[in-house]
Amino acid sequence: MYAIVEIAGQQFKVAKDQRVFVHRLATEEGKKVDFDNVLLIGDGNNITVGAPAIDGAQVSAKVLSHLKGDKVIVFKKKRRKGYRVKNGHRQSLTEILIEGITTSGAKKAAPKKETKKAEPKVEAKAAAPKAKKATGGADDLKKVEGIGPKIASTLVEAGITTFSDLAKATPEAISEIIADVRGNHVTDTWPAQAQLAADGKWDELKKWQDELDGGKA
Repeated sequence: MYAIVEIAGQQFKVAKDQRVFVHRLATEEGKKVDFDNVLLIGDGNNITVGAPAIDGAQVSAKVLSHLKGDKVIVFKKKRRKGYRVKNGHRQSLTEILIEGITTSGAKKAAPKKETKKAEPKVEAKAAAPKAKKATGGADDLKKVEGIGPKIASTLVEAGITTFSDLAKATPEAISEIIADVRGNHVTDTWPAQAQLAADGKWDELKKWQDELDGGKA
């Protein structure tokens, strides 16, 4: 029986009682180590191939020693540049002894369940139509003489979003809503102007506004 197993980033064809040199392992000398990333197992004419690994398969081994491989010379040179660099390298290795190949029974960690991350986006999409519905019928309150951008936004925050809402409010109530807005604001004619705008009487409203001074008759 033989197996093709991945050990420390490399693939090896191993069999029982075989000695293999692999990249340095963190396991101490004399300790046993198991490798469960078995890609293929051959037993006579029977060959089992993983996808990519075989579930339950395992290769058991024993760490014999830690050592270094033969020295490799790395020489770099650039022509007509006077550049020459010579370095040596010895790869850190671990010698292991294959003690057995198990075809089933090895425990493997269960894959983690993927968590759904799309739920917040669904909630955001569901909330969007509500916001659009709340502001879709709003009127431009700045068309009323004496109302600027700051006052218009303050009125909208207070729930007065249309000309009809403003026409139903009393000048005293409007003054209380915009009390924190700086300036001297005269609200006496705002409900009447808003009523003309709500009725679509723009010519009449414009003629009246030409006679007003900041909303004051």
